[in-house]
Order: sequence, then structure tokens, then C-alpha cells
Amino acid sequence: MKPSISIVLPAKNEALNIEPVINKLKKEVFSDLRQIEILVIDDGSTDDTRILAEQAGARVISHPYSQGNGASIKTGARNAKGEILVFMDADGQHDPAEIPTLLQKLDEGYDMVVGARKPSTHASLFRRFANAFYNRLASVMTGHKIEDLTSGFRATRAEKFRKFLYLLPNGFSYPTTSTMAFFRSGFPVAYIPIHAGKREGKSHIRIIKDGMRFFIIILRIGALFSPMRLFLPLSLGVFMTGAIYYAYTFFTISRFTNMSAVLFLSSLFIFLFGIISEQISSLHYKDFERSPWKD
Repeated sequence: MKPSISIVLPAKNEALNIEPVINKLKKEVFSDLRQIEILVIDDGSTDDTRILAEQAGARVISHPYSQGNGASIKTGARNAKGEILVFMDADGQHDPAEIPTLLQKLDEGYDMVVGARKPSTHASLFRRFANAFYNRLASVMTGHKIEDLTSGFRATRAEKFRKFLYLLPNGFSYPTTSTMAFFRSGFPVAYIPIHAGKREGKSHIRIIKDGMRFFIIILRIGALFSPMRLFLPLSLGVFMTGAIYYAYTFFTISRFTNMSAVLFLSSLFIFLFGIISEQISSLHYKDFERSPWKD
């Protein structure tokens, strides 16, 4: 018997889109011989999102006030009944017809399958550049090629995903955190190409503010799961700066300056911080294996 599936739709003021999305889900996915539930997380909407979702046949859980996309994902993961979780946006960008492809790839032995958007589907040239930069940085931090770090369209095994709920932020960067956490914990992740449509209505993402959050989260998760990938290059960079500055002062004024000493010592301290962080990270893995999930 195939495992049960929960399709989680975080929604905030999506009265324009929620009913058509649910109807498409019923048409495209319910032919699969599995137990399927559609779970809408109403994140404090001020329109008729909750009412329309219930009328369309979805199970709805409402936040008393807006807590963020990540908080909605966590609420959905905690309350979902399925063994497999499918996350997708409620704004109509993701095509429900592509869900069977995600599930088919998941059945090949992966713990998470992410729908990787084609670069041409990003809304602007700035977002294309930003996503390419984030993908590259995250790939360096994890040691794995990441094709789309911020895609919210993904299928994952519920048991594995719930292990990382305590790491997920309440904002829009849950895809970033969950992807990097899966890679660094040795849970296999796959990508399949998808076409993301244009959303109807206003986006809730703030490019500059949320972009900075993505950057910080990449560094934070990288430091948590693979500290030396962050601290070693930084230490080496500071050391090389000190060496170059020392060479300059030696040939110009024949002196070893205080600045060179500060840079060399800083390099050493950063390296030692990395060693300590690596040991702390190993303790995290020990607790991680013992505790199935927490928040």
C-alpha cells in the first residue's frame, strides 16, 4: 500500500486563488491510489481565504494572527496526517499536475524532492541574480549542488522533515533552511525542473529584507552543520591578508607591524573558533539522532 500524503498550502489573503488551486489539486492528484488530504494553513487572513478553502473541501487550520510563511509550514507539518508532505504555494504559481512527478522521484529513495524553477520564470533580473548567488553560496556551504534554494514546491518524508522544525524560521526562508539541513544531515535530496507560473495578487516577499535573511540563514545553517566550510576559508583569507601586508611593510619599511600581528592572531582565533564549532556540531548530531523532532 502506498503511503498517505498531506498537501500543505500556507495561505494569507489568497481568496482570489485558493479555491481554483484546491480544485486543480482534486483533479490532478486524487486519482493517485493513496490517502490524500489537503491542508490549508490560514495565516491570519483578513479576507475569505478560510471560508473558501473549507467550501472547496480542504481541511483548514487558522492562525489567530499572521505569523509568517515558515510558521504556517511548521503548523502544517505538526498537524498533517500523511507520511509524505507536499508543500506548495496557494497563489497559483505551482502546477498541481507536477505533484505526481515529485512523488515518483521520492519513491526512488530520496527523502526530499524539490521543484527547481527555470531561471526564466523568476519575476525579475534582480531575483534571477539573487537566486543564482544564493544557490552557489549554499552549494559551497553544503558541498552539494543546489539548483533552487528558495523553491517552496517540494515533497518530503514527514518523519525526516519534522526533525528540523526547531531550525525553521517563521518567515519566508523555510526552503533555505530545510534544504541545507537535509543535505548536511545526509538525507538524499533530488531536484526536478518545473515551470513556475505568475502569481495573482500581491507578493508578500520583501526583496531586500528577506534577501538579507536568506544570506544570514545560509551562513547560520552552514555554521551549524559544517562549521569548517565557513571558518576555514575565512581564516585563510585573513591569514593571506596578513602575509601580504607583512610582505609589503617588510620591503618598504623593513618592519613587522602591529597590524600584521593582529591579522595573524585573528586568523588563528577564527581557525580555533571553527574547531570548537565543529565539536559543538558533532554534539548536535548526537542530540539530533536521539530526538525525533522538537520546536
